[in-house]
Amino acid sequence: MKIFSLTLALGLGCLASAPAKDAARATAAWESSVVKIEVTQKKFDYYQPWNQRTARTQKLGMVIGPKEILTPAEHLSEQTLVRVQKRGRGKWWIGKTVWVDYPANLAQVSVDGDDFWSDLQPVKFGGAIPEDGSLQMIRWKDGVLESAKATFVRYLLEESQTSGLSHVHLKAHTELNDGGWGELLVADSHVVGLTVGMRDNLCNAMPASFIQMLVQAHQGAYRGLGYFPFYWQKAENTASLDYLGLKGEPRGVFVTRVPPPLDGSAPQLQPRDVILQIDGFDIDIQGDYLDPEFGFLSLENLALRGKWAGDEVRMKILRAGQEKEIAFRLPKYEYENWRVPAFTFDREPEYLILGGLVFQPLTTSYLRAWGEDWKRRAPFHLNYHTENEATTNEPGVVILSQVLPDSFNIGYQDQRFLVVEKVNARPITQLAELREAFQHPQAGFHRIEFRRGNDLQRVVLAAGEE
Repeated sequence: MKIFSLTLALGLGCLASAPAKDAARATAAWESSVVKIEVTQKKFDYYQPWNQRTARTQKLGMVIGPKEILTPAEHLSEQTLVRVQKRGRGKWWIGKTVWVDYPANLAQVSVDGDDFWSDLQPVKFGGAIPEDGSLQMIRWKDGVLESAKATFVRYLLEESQTSGLSHVHLKAHTELNDGGWGELLVADSHVVGLTVGMRDNLCNAMPASFIQMLVQAHQGAYRGLGYFPFYWQKAENTASLDYLGLKGEPRGVFVTRVPPPLDGSAPQLQPRDVILQIDGFDIDIQGDYLDPEFGFLSLENLALRGKWAGDEVRMKILRAGQEKEIAFRLPKYEYENWRVPAFTFDREPEYLILGGLVFQPLTTSYLRAWGEDWKRRAPFHLNYHTENEATTNEPGVVILSQVLPDSFNIGYQDQRFLVVEKVNARPITQLAELREAFQHPQAGFHRIEFRRGNDLQRVVLAAGEE
């Protein structure tokens, strides 16, 4: 009996080890498809824009084809050197950036020469998420290829890490708590997502279908991502729908504000329009539609679902009690579309010093100096401008960021964070206008006026003193 029990135990041990070996083999298969990327870049001090330092960041990339590696675009800006390492250890190879799509947070890098690519294999995309939501997160860590369990949570529309543009993300819970650096989310030997962020074991990833769409577009004449520039409100107060003349079941959302198009064309929507349908998808009173791949998503995703800047989407709207269809042309998402750009990639901070007064364009990069919670901690009167679109008359905002103490500006040394309105009677919205205005003093003086609401309303400097 003892002999039989020992034999049975040994047999069960062999059976138990089989799944572990299969899992190890499945993980090892990714060794030839996942690479490490090291980026050396300049880091600017936006509060003291004449200062900069060098930073080094390591992240991951995946091989997608001959001499093609995909990685998140984050941390590729202001780069001075890109190096790539395969199989988690050993030699680093000099890499290069082929293209960077900052609004989408995706980039392609490569390595010259054939030696680097000789034993690498491209990943396979696609495949359905298993019904139980089980995924694996793959990454190189300290020279070892790690595979951690992950569980699919949901698809959700969220802002890109590198822009104010919202697109679909895959949310997954994982055992790891330090990811979000381009790790792969995989299921059944297929990539289903590329991580771009993580918080509290919940990772954000770009879905495979979104990645494939972007890669294919960049292989041709890429026109950029489009977006809906109008503002809308949920129609949960259904009495308002009745008031506007909607018949039948409550549905759709209210258009609340339509900024003037930057190209000078007439707006295609009007405040109090009700959007009922976009490209054949019904919009509910929460502003969602049922996507055949991702489930319920915000209508904002329909600007990206197989569409690009310049394309048209068909909208069914209710206007003045009448249903009608319009063709809405998608504008290109560009950082300069807002008075305060969300990011200023690959550009050194601009500034101008006169008489110890430091002037800068207001950017979100500047506001991020207040830390991760900058939207709450940065001065409210500066944050206010981040929600405003650029216009022909007001494309940007210039601020007096600080005053460098000097005998010339005694009494003003504590002034900072002031929005400039005019200089020498000339409206100021960009630093170039400020430089030009300082070429035209009035009666030997520079008169600097600040936006109403600031503690200091004006500063007068003797012209020629710097």
